[in-house]
Amino acid sequence: MLRTPPDEALVAGRWRRGGGAPTQTYDPATGSPLATVHAVTPEEVAEAARAGAEAAADPRWRDLPPHERARLLHRVAALIEDEAEHLAALQTADTGKALTETRALAASAAATFRYTAAALETAEDAVTPSRGAYVTMSVHEPIGVVGAINPWNSPVASDAQKLAPALAGGNAVLLKPAEWTPLVSLALGRLVGRTLEELGLPPALLSVLPGPGRVVGDAIVRDPRVGKVAFTGGTTTGRALARTAADKLMPVSLELGGKSPTIVLPDADVQQALAGVMFGVFSSSGQSCIAGSRLFVARSMYDDVIGELVERVRKLRVGPGTAPDTQVAPLVHRAHRDSVAAYVDLARQEGARVLCGGAAPEGPEYADGAYYLPTVLDGLPGDARTCQEEIFGPVLVALPFDDEEDLVRQANDSVYGLACGIWTRDHRAAWRIARRIEAGTVWINTYKQFSISTPFGGMKASGLGREKGRDGIRAYQRQKSLYWGTATTPLPWAG
Repeated sequence: MLRTPPDEALVAGRWRRGGGAPTQTYDPATGSPLATVHAVTPEEVAEAARAGAEAAADPRWRDLPPHERARLLHRVAALIEDEAEHLAALQTADTGKALTETRALAASAAATFRYTAAALETAEDAVTPSRGAYVTMSVHEPIGVVGAINPWNSPVASDAQKLAPALAGGNAVLLKPAEWTPLVSLALGRLVGRTLEELGLPPALLSVLPGPGRVVGDAIVRDPRVGKVAFTGGTTTGRALARTAADKLMPVSLELGGKSPTIVLPDADVQQALAGVMFGVFSSSGQSCIAGSRLFVARSMYDDVIGELVERVRKLRVGPGTAPDTQVAPLVHRAHRDSVAAYVDLARQEGARVLCGGAAPEGPEYADGAYYLPTVLDGLPGDARTCQEEIFGPVLVALPFDDEEDLVRQANDSVYGLACGIWTRDHRAAWRIARRIEAGTVWINTYKQFSISTPFGGMKASGLGREKGRDGIRAYQRQKSLYWGTATTPLPWAG
């Protein structure tokens, strides 16, 4: 079974202890120490970038045909499947997530590598229509070295969504995991590193560089050899990263925060809608960028729907991620639990009614963990901070609406535009509202369903660019135009 030494980073293709400060990681369910991981230094980031640039230019990789690069991705997918149970258990220990979810995330990571391999094998460049005595072609080439910076909430799936297309595009990758949850990323780095070795490819094509974002992430973004950064995380950090990238004229993709609306129309199947609303916000303990954290219910049915919702939420089972019946697992860290609690306190100050939850659960089994009860709030105006700011926890804010115009106005009254859910039996209303909502993904009579074949990303302050889909590989490449002269007569000025 795979094991990752907790004090080692992957720098320029070699495993070693980072030269920076140690960080202790903790099991969110118990507060027990898990591992000590040493951060890398800015100098080690520079070393990894330098070696990555050399690896990307190495003929063993540079000249490898796409279908041979696809072999690498297929092999990594197989190794992830072989180690899926260990990867799931490691992510549960590191993040607190329920095992049912981390098993699904490991499977998703394998599927991402497999899909990307298939997309790579079938990718085509274009011969564009000629407008003269020449043949024109549009081709795609690697960027060289790319940075991939990921958050702590779903590391193995997020890592795969960047690593697979970046490697498929012919690049070297500097992967920075979140400081709180580095263990799964390091384990995935072992699998990719093993595959590079098996295939005789340059080992420095991947570095896994743990440490704080303000040090390691900043060094990745600023390094002159890094030609693109893909970032998933908070909007404030994303904006700062984009400013640095602008100075370098470097492309970025940013998958940032959200405050996503879920909508229950008067004709909705209420039982189906309630189950979907609860899953949309309380799965992952609300620690999801696409969490449906603003609930809009038609005023005519508001009291009945919210009353039944609260009864159901009170029955959700809170417990450790390792327990098979857990529905709401602990938050990732006690510091983050305290941040969520502070938002609920703010909601009280803003005049909210706390309909359920609003506190950490009581009992000795919860005392040392980072638990917080699933919480439903209402009674707030739409411009309250609790309705506008991303809480990233198991907190739902409910608001009524009067008609479609009022609904669309309230739902779009947000700096974010990541996702939306609509519950209705009326396909015409679903289509009409889905097209009017400012969001990158809209689910109709479902929520939090994902396909690697379907592009994902946000609008407004929720980000730039898209991940997934066939064009996901192209996001890690540069486009080049080629002209082949076919004229039999010389060009003017030929002499």
